[in-house]
Amino acid sequence: MSRARHPAAEKWDESDEALLRLLTMLSGKGYAFVTPTPATSRRMAERRPTAPLTLRDILGWSRPFGRRDIGPEVFDLLETAGCLVETEGGLRSSVRVSTVRGLLFLHSAFPATATDAVFLGPDSYRFADLIVRTLRSGPPVQSVVDIGAGAGVGGLVAAARLGAGADLTLLDINDHALRLAAVNARHASIPARCVLASGADGIPAGVDLIVANPPYVAGQSGRVYKDGGDLHGARLSLDWACQGAERLRPDGRFVLYTGSPILDGGIDQLERLLHEQLDPERFILDYEELDPDIFGSELRRQAYDGVERIAAVAAVITRR
Repeated sequence: MSRARHPAAEKWDESDEALLRLLTMLSGKGYAFVTPTPATSRRMAERRPTAPLTLRDILGWSRPFGRRDIGPEVFDLLETAGCLVETEGGLRSSVRVSTVRGLLFLHSAFPATATDAVFLGPDSYRFADLIVRTLRSGPPVQSVVDIGAGAGVGGLVAAARLGAGADLTLLDINDHALRLAAVNARHASIPARCVLASGADGIPAGVDLIVANPPYVAGQSGRVYKDGGDLHGARLSLDWACQGAERLRPDGRFVLYTGSPILDGGIDQLERLLHEQLDPERFILDYEELDPDIFGSELRRQAYDGVERIAAVAAVITRR
């Protein structure tokens, strides 16, 4: 695996090594944590924790802690990694560790409000499940590219499913995301190139499998993992799918998981635009609604005028 997070940053430093050792230690202890919605995490943060605090409290629920609450090994690793933050309530870890399909993933602690935050949540689990279902059939896959990889969930789950020999590239515009993804890949013993790239720009021609879970929330929060552009947040999903489809080899597939704004009257805007822009003579589009109503609280904002609901959708694009 290339240790480079992108061509200009090829050094694997002691902070990366500390995070890798943290994951190894957690794995040895049988650590497991499923990250829920931000609303659920917020409710948990309001609860008074039971004593003593556990690793799941500190690295899962992102609870504040004192030095006595955490073993010296974990404390030293977080300190070496630069992941200890002092707050009024005590120390906090700036990273969270979650389990997806048996793999451990470092990502940003709750609440993930920084501009370069690396988000993982329920969408990540649906995305991983979609990839596994898709790979149960179809032609052999040698090369995999994950666009907007974040913590690397899509690409690493795909590569783990495919086994040894899969050539994996993780692309993201966020250097912090690539740093965590590189550590996650190393811990999973999955070779991966981590490349700083915007959208589909870093995809080579002739790829067997492309996976993507783009940002899809309308508006401008300033967080790279969240803002999906115009079309009520569907712009990035549309552009990545159409641009990525052109880089597929014949019989190659693009697996897209995203949120689609369902307009007044029940019109799925993303599905309509994908059918319009993907030439049916060259591409096969399989489109499915996975969950009819996600992120309903977003609909209160003006950016969603004319939108009935936001649906979680799956699109599998096959190049003929």
